[in-house]
This record gives sequence, structure tokens and C-alpha cells, in this order.
Amino acid sequence: MANYTDEQVAKMIEKYNLTPSRETVEALAEEFDKSAKSIIGKLAREGVYQKAVYVSKTGETPITKIEIVREIAERLGLNETHLTGLEKSPKGVLKILCDNI
Repeated sequence: MANYTDEQVAKMIEKYNLTPSRETVEALAEEFDKSAKSIIGKLAREGVYQKAVYVSKTGETPITKIEIVREIAERLGLNETHLTGLEKSPKGVLKILCDNI
């Protein structure tokens, strides 16, 4: 027994492709009387669901302190092991240092 008819799946895909957002998922869940997880699962199985990309409070893609230290080491032409312990510095300081090398 299928949870969704072919018509429901087609309508779901069409609406989601027009506006791929959590709000669309919520609207579809209400329309089809299903949970948001069920809708997301079906859209994912159909290959159309797009996972939301996390961004920090400043709107940037998050980066770890270790990644910043690696970038600093690369810019200085050093092996990152030469900068061991630097990752314990505040992230803001590491960004400033990286940006000014």
C-alpha cells in the first residue's frame, strides 16, 4: 500500500521545485495530512529534496578553527604541525591573522 498516489507525488515535486523551502514542505505536509518528515523523505527518494545549507550568524559558511589554521600554514608555506596550539586562539583573531597574511 503506497503512502502517496502518483498524482500526489507529481504535485508535490512540482510545488517543491517551484519553491524549495521548509515552508513549502510544511504546506505540503498540511495539504496531504502527513508529517513534514514524511514529505521530506518522499522528496528525497524522488531525488528533488535540497537540504538546507547551514550559515553562521554572520551569514557566512561555517569554518572551523583548525581549517583556518591550515589556511594560515598554507599561506606561510609551513606544515600545519608547526602551528600546533594556534587553534586554541579565538576564532576572530585567527580570521584576522589569516586575512592579513
